[in-house]
Amino acid sequence: MSERMSGKVALVTGAASGLGQAITARFLHEGAAVLAFDQDSAGLERGAAAWGAGERLLLAVGDVRRRDEVEAAVGAAVARWGRIDVLANVAGIAREDHFLAIDPEEWQRLIDVNLTGIFNVAQLVARQMAQQGDGCIINMASKNGIVAEVRYAHYNASKAGVILLTKSMALELAEHGVRANAVAPGYIQTPMAAAIDPPEFQAFYRERLIPLGRLGAVDDVAGAFVFLASDDARFITGHTLVIDGGQTAGDGRLLRSYPPPAGLEGT
Repeated sequence: MSERMSGKVALVTGAASGLGQAITARFLHEGAAVLAFDQDSAGLERGAAAWGAGERLLLAVGDVRRRDEVEAAVGAAVARWGRIDVLANVAGIAREDHFLAIDPEEWQRLIDVNLTGIFNVAQLVARQMAQQGDGCIINMASKNGIVAEVRYAHYNASKAGVILLTKSMALELAEHGVRANAVAPGYIQTPMAAAIDPPEFQAFYRERLIPLGRLGAVDDVAGAFVFLASDDARFITGHTLVIDGGQTAGDGRLLRSYPPPAGLEGT
């Protein structure tokens, strides 16, 4: 176990699977105490068995859309450890729909979870942090909040909202000693991504769209959360850290997809 986050208390939403699970595991490995929050109670129990963190782990079952359930989780963390130093605001959902076919109920569901849910948790935790006079909030955005992806208008809109919400939070919470940043992953191999995309689509991303030539791993994102929560990032707030293998650095064309100029065939 590392000691980088020793003595810190983190609240992680979406902790039962995917990125949230990896982020929870990483904070525990780095020495933090963690309240793991998710609506999937069975997933939380499986995680707890794997993490083996003992008294440094507290589980809370709830939905980020329900402020009363979030408030109860915040209260539980404070009752156990007296404070919350870090919020990893991870819970989110995605689906694929053509813009013309988006059901208004599905639009609302994505906004409610991905944007309003982020707001609910961030505001309630920020109130606790403001009382403490310090804290760090890290919201889960996406590269889809920076550049649009077809068939994801609802998801794109929700994640763009998270980025500007984070900037607004950074401005208004600074006077309370609270930092707010966002993380914007690109294509990361998670159960949610696997449920949406067939293997050939993942291969297309890897071979044609991502300059580094691979899909992201959950640990790539978990490490970024720990960095932003650490003292190494103490002068960083209002920032969106993109973790996409270089995908948004250009216009989608990769050098390896083009024939080499004459005379450079062997380079």
